[in-house]
Amino acid sequence: MSTAKATTARTGGGPPFLMALPALLLFALFALAPMVIVGYLSFTRWDGLGTPSWTGLDNWRTALTSDVTRHALWLTLKMMVISWAVQTPISLLLGVFVAGKQRYRALLAVFYFVPMLISTAAIAVIFKNLLDPNFGLGASLGLSLLDQDWLGDPDLAFYAVVFAIAWQFVPFHTLLYQAGARQIPASLYEAASLDGAGRLKQFWHITLPQLRYTVVTSSTLMTVGSLTYFDLVFVLTGGGPGYATRLLPLDMYITGFQSNDMGLASAISVVLVTAGLLLSLALVRFSGFSRMRSQQAGV
Repeated sequence: MSTAKATTARTGGGPPFLMALPALLLFALFALAPMVIVGYLSFTRWDGLGTPSWTGLDNWRTALTSDVTRHALWLTLKMMVISWAVQTPISLLLGVFVAGKQRYRALLAVFYFVPMLISTAAIAVIFKNLLDPNFGLGASLGLSLLDQDWLGDPDLAFYAVVFAIAWQFVPFHTLLYQAGARQIPASLYEAASLDGAGRLKQFWHITLPQLRYTVVTSSTLMTVGSLTYFDLVFVLTGGGPGYATRLLPLDMYITGFQSNDMGLASAISVVLVTAGLLLSLALVRFSGFSRMRSQQAGV
């Protein structure tokens, strides 16, 4: 029996692609179709109510030359780099720590994962109250270091948003590293201990190399996810003060739904989608993730 016939027999008759047809139809309906519509709207002028009128490349010229949009793009890239630099080491260390079998680590893991149970809007409201200069955490405790206008100072507001985002998403990436660390064979650590390697050497020469694909996965989700930060920033700062926290997704929302310029907002959204796609492809290409193979061969 040929391979195709054997596959057909295993799937209960009919071509194998029919099994994936419902998923493909849903993907085309809810992903491809909206992308095509947004791509068309990026070449039109539309206020969201009337009939779109064709304007050619006007929206793209505006998007690429607008100081506000370019500043939003710069802030988004800055947020991406700083978020990765802050979240990755914390998530990695916490994930390796809670991967242990001790009971106290399991108990601490419960507290680490609490932010995953809270909605983004609720987290934004919590931080907005905690960072309030009048009755927030700094004013209540009387600590001069915390008693600052975190959300009203353009130099501090951006980093306050970075901290709030890290607090929300570190538990998710910690869970990824915990799962990866628990897949590492204990025999590797036993052999290293017999050779006289301490905890630090075991971490650098066993744990980190074994987690390299987890690092790529987490970094891909983290960097691409940085292009979608909207709800927390919208509730926490609204993009202010001034344009200090007006990231590209928020700029797209303000342009489309507050300025009623859906054409320009569509052009900005296409930039976001393209940037996310290129980032994903670059990470997969240059990290070797596409050539992933078993790391436990011979163990």
